[in-house]
Amino acid sequence: MDTTGNSALTQIFDIVHFTNPSFFLLVYYSHYFTEYLENLKNMEVVRRKCEGCESESSLQCPTCKQLGILDSFFCSQACFKKNWKNHKIIHALAKGSGNEPKTDAFYSYPYTYTGNLRAYPQTPKRTVPLHIQRPDYADHPQGIPLSEQAAKGSGYIKVLDDEEIEGVRVAGRLGREVLDEAARVCDVGVTTDEIDRIVHEACIERECYPSPLNYLKFPASCCTSVNEVICHGIPDTRPLENGDICNVDITVYHRGFHGDLNETLFVGEVADNVKNLVKVTHECLQKAIDIVKPGEKYREIGNIIQKHAQYHGFSVVKSYCGHGIHRLFHTAPNVPHYANNRAVGVMKAGHCFTIEPMISQGTWKDVMWPDNWTAVTADGMWSAQFEQTLLVNETGCEILTKRREKNGQPHFMDKM
Repeated sequence: MDTTGNSALTQIFDIVHFTNPSFFLLVYYSHYFTEYLENLKNMEVVRRKCEGCESESSLQCPTCKQLGILDSFFCSQACFKKNWKNHKIIHALAKGSGNEPKTDAFYSYPYTYTGNLRAYPQTPKRTVPLHIQRPDYADHPQGIPLSEQAAKGSGYIKVLDDEEIEGVRVAGRLGREVLDEAARVCDVGVTTDEIDRIVHEACIERECYPSPLNYLKFPASCCTSVNEVICHGIPDTRPLENGDICNVDITVYHRGFHGDLNETLFVGEVADNVKNLVKVTHECLQKAIDIVKPGEKYREIGNIIQKHAQYHGFSVVKSYCGHGIHRLFHTAPNVPHYANNRAVGVMKAGHCFTIEPMISQGTWKDVMWPDNWTAVTADGMWSAQFEQTLLVNETGCEILTKRREKNGQPHFMDKM
């Protein structure tokens, strides 16, 4: 935008440029429609130059007047409307000297949070070197996985051949290595954006494409879900705090195959009731893995998980499920984690899929943040999750993403 001749806006943009470069991300989410309509009704008559076109003006913005901004005028309601997107920056800065946009990416969006966590600004999407093999959605302008769409609806559960089994084994092992790198740095004061950077670089070092990146336009290389976030949290610039829990969800794409896993990690000293939530969530996953074998119905997994979660007073999120995985990121079978589901299919040797229960302290219901990715508990209580990629064999299953040290125990157990 050209701000020549407009001293007020020039000063504001200078402030934004030097003190808060991530502020423009916030402007993208800003929708002051209610405030805008109210301002149109209440603009007061005075004589000054218009902020938008510098012609003689007779309308003063009432919000600016209330905030003590005395040199803000427009020639007409049409000009006010045309310049509203940029003008509202002045309101945000005046209300909090720029503090709110730095700490809440939805500051100017009419959204009511369910819990204490707030969205922080994000950094630009990271890039992957061209020599690394990538899935079909990586360069699609809308991030659409065309290969998944072609297979969707058939319900066919692929039986992997020997070459494909080796492909998912390698992808699972590399995914585990990347998650271990993330777990190593997850601590008080570290931002989830920094975790995302480390994940991204760890993927590149292993000749992997980070599968979440640009999948349906997801803007990061992993998901980081903190406290009341159930899943699909977008890494941002909020520093992790003592007592938080942070789930890091990793998927890598290596030489045509995906490997998917996640763990919930402790940040500093975590309350006992939260430790119990995380412990029970992992137990739910383990109990479900124990029944995986040829001939078992996929719908039985949810019965096992919900029984254990409810016994401990927790609920099972119903909106998200496990899934088949191999050359496709998400495919058949669907694997619900709640009881009395209608999942279709019977396990066979060569099937490859994830189990990834999301267990909450309160309600099982979820709501979505305005970013259309971050799912949070409807009551603001905390949620935990664990995930493994499994390959069904003749006698049971192989956990492709199992930790290679400490007898496979998850990282949170290192701090119990």
